[in-house]
Amino acid sequence: MHGNPHQPPPGYPPYPQTVIVQKKGGGCLKALLIGAAVFVGLVIIGAVLSRGGDASGDTRLSLSQDRTTEDSGDSSRGSGDDAHTRKPALPHLGDVVKDGKFAFKVTKIEKGLSQVGEGFLVSKAQGQYVLIHLTVKNIGDEAQMFTDSAQKLIDAKGRQLDTDSGAAALALKDSNAFLNNINPGNSVQGILLFDVPKNITLKAVELHDSVFSGGVTVALTR
Repeated sequence: MHGNPHQPPPGYPPYPQTVIVQKKGGGCLKALLIGAAVFVGLVIIGAVLSRGGDASGDTRLSLSQDRTTEDSGDSSRGSGDDAHTRKPALPHLGDVVKDGKFAFKVTKIEKGLSQVGEGFLVSKAQGQYVLIHLTVKNIGDEAQMFTDSAQKLIDAKGRQLDTDSGAAALALKDSNAFLNNINPGNSVQGILLFDVPKNITLKAVELHDSVFSGGVTVALTR
C-alpha cells in the first residue's frame, strides 16, 4: 500500500495527533534577569535608606546646634538686658548730691513727732511730723533761692508729699528752708517739715534747687 503512512487505511479512524512542545531555553535567562533586577533594586533602596538616616542625623545635629546657639544668644541677650535695666543704687544719708546750683547732704531724719514748737508757737500734726535735716550749699555762680516748697517726700507706694511750710516757718526757728536766698559758695543748715500719716513707710526725699528743676533722689532706707 502506498497511502499516507501518517494516515490509517480507508475505513479506519484517523490517528491521534501528537503535539510536540519545544521548550525554549530563554526562560532561564529571563529568570536570571528578573533576579538581578530585584537584587539591584534592593541594593539601591538600601543605599537610599542609609543616606536618609545619615541626613536625618545631620538634621538633628544641626537643629541641636542651632538650639544651643539660640540658647546662648538668649542668655547673652538676657544678661545684656539685665545690665541695661538694672538701676543704679540711690544715694543715702550722708551722701552729697547735686541738682542745679545746689549741693545737698541729708544728715538726719526725725519721725513720729505729734507736734513741733513751744508755747504759743506749737503746731500739732494731722498724722505725724517727719523732719529731714540737711545741708544746702550754693555751688553755682549766682545767688539761688532755697525753698522747702520745692522739696518732696516719697513713700513706699510712690506717692509724693509736700512740706508743711507754714508750720515750719512758725515753729522751727532753725528751719532756714522758707525762701532763703543763698549766695555762691555759701551753705545753710535747713530742716524740711512734713505732716504725714502715722502708718506711712518712707522711701526717699526728692531735692530740687527750684520748683522747675529735675531734682535728685536720696533714699531714706537701705
